[in-house]
Amino acid sequence: MRDLLVTHHASRITHMWFFKCPEFFFGEDSLSQLGNLSGQRAFIVTDANLLALGFVAQVQQALGTAVPHQYIFAEVEPDPSLETVQRGAAAMLAYEPDWIIGLGGGSCMDAAKAMWVLYERPDLSPDEISPMLDLGLRQKARLICIPTTAGTGSESNFAVVLTDTAAHRKLTLANREATPDIAIVDPALTANLPAGVTADSGIDVLTHAIEAYSCTWANDFTDGLCLHAARTVFAYLPSAIKNGASDPVAREKMANAAAIAGITLGNSSVALAHALGHAAGAVFRQVAHGRITAIFLPYTIEFVANGGDSRYTDLALALGLPNGDEQAAAQNLATAVRGLMHEVRLPTSLQEAGISLAELEAVLPLLCEHVDVDANLLMSRRIPTLEEIEQLFRYAYAGQEVDF
Repeated sequence: MRDLLVTHHASRITHMWFFKCPEFFFGEDSLSQLGNLSGQRAFIVTDANLLALGFVAQVQQALGTAVPHQYIFAEVEPDPSLETVQRGAAAMLAYEPDWIIGLGGGSCMDAAKAMWVLYERPDLSPDEISPMLDLGLRQKARLICIPTTAGTGSESNFAVVLTDTAAHRKLTLANREATPDIAIVDPALTANLPAGVTADSGIDVLTHAIEAYSCTWANDFTDGLCLHAARTVFAYLPSAIKNGASDPVAREKMANAAAIAGITLGNSSVALAHALGHAAGAVFRQVAHGRITAIFLPYTIEFVANGGDSRYTDLALALGLPNGDEQAAAQNLATAVRGLMHEVRLPTSLQEAGISLAELEAVLPLLCEHVDVDANLLMSRRIPTLEEIEQLFRYAYAGQEVDF
């Protein structure tokens, strides 16, 4: 298998690129590393639910006297808005922390990154965060991200996804300087996640891994991470959902897989499924990000493969699926993704997700417009026209295999 994986795309040439990730502490009791910090004031970015459940108290206990003063900003909502980020940054400017801690799922960690940028650069607005800017971060503070879900991988990279609520649009922002300094992946923090949250976040890991491996920015430094993360999801997500805290191995494996796949997001990229998921998720906010993005994954696999320039044979091989030619491998991979989603009781169509046809039709032009300008679209090996974007939404609504 190794020879097949190495030689299948041996002719691919990677132009100058980079590899960026935080310092990781992972495994049992890794939260205790907070006690080795040196500082005076920590600003903890989280949400009200995690505060009520005692997660913030665990972080404060671990900080102990190492960073004796803490400010808690527990106002982050799912898919954090530009306004929330601006409120948090204003509180940071007043408190002047030397450590910023993003505690929670991707929403809390992305919000912490954006607030940190505005704290260091108050001349910017959050939607101005860009890979092209020289931000000059770390003059005031450094960033720690601590995930409490096993899914987004936001602790591992410099991506920042915010929501423009007025425009009903998700903004995909990024800057390499916004990579966390430290990521703490302690599986104990995810042990008691409800089954639904475990499924929604865990399937997000698979979408990251498959898209980062198959997009145009894939490279030798991330390929192995993608393949391992994808294998881990198929092997351990069902058990993590079924057995919860009673299967600590599955919990640890999924926490690690989320962080591993998260590394690939900046060092490779994601692609078409995320472009569709961002557009739909900003409008149908009742459907979790991981769930709605994964719904689109098998349809985009089929669409890209139908264009004749895809990279699914290696993924099929790594997952032990029948492969044959690229087209057969893509179909088997799409079928396997749908099978896993059914196994963990996730919908495989927009209709199954509770979205009515009338609801979709009412916003379809807006969704297509937002997909067309999403940065992740550019990394797809096949870029759809506006008409094809509309078709993809309709096929994903009906649960129809893509034949165009």
